[in-house]
Amino acid sequence: MSHQQGLAFDQFVGDDGGVHSLVSSSVIAAVPDAKAAAEEYGREVRFDFLDDKAVHWLLFHRWEDNRSWRLRGCLSSIPLTIFTFGAWPFWDLVASQRSRSFQIAFIAVDSLIVVSMVVGLYLWRRPSLRNPSLRNVRIRARRYHQIVSIARKGGAEIPATYPYYGMHASARKFFPDAPELPIPEEERPA
Repeated sequence: MSHQQGLAFDQFVGDDGGVHSLVSSSVIAAVPDAKAAAEEYGREVRFDFLDDKAVHWLLFHRWEDNRSWRLRGCLSSIPLTIFTFGAWPFWDLVASQRSRSFQIAFIAVDSLIVVSMVVGLYLWRRPSLRNPSLRNVRIRARRYHQIVSIARKGGAEIPATYPYYGMHASARKFFPDAPELPIPEEERPA
């Protein structure tokens, strides 16, 4: 199911695909501003950012969310790039030498293809972007990133790119009634 299965408790996989160590909550809590932010954001999104086990599963679910779309996003970007940026060389080498009607048809067809692909990508990704449980994971990861940044600025020794996750798409609204994502069966305590 996951590349994270079998990792030690204090390890997780980042966006870069590398295995990283979890920064202990005691490091974050040692900075008063970060501890206050963790408590405030924790109340906001109903999550304990100072619980290492909870943060471990948050990072697990965040990576699983990213992993599920990474390959699809990369593959779909290839034709989109070709029809978007490949239009200029085609125009320069072929279409500019043709009749005005050919040029208009080329612009219309290329624009229709690009707009259709963008709309198709959005509709393909929309269920994931609207899933309230995944959106809660994303906003919690966003808040965790903010807490870690506060701790780093406050003097805590935290790697510059920790927690190794980039953008947090659709991470603006918390859904209190959304169900929590499950912990994988192999990892549940007996």
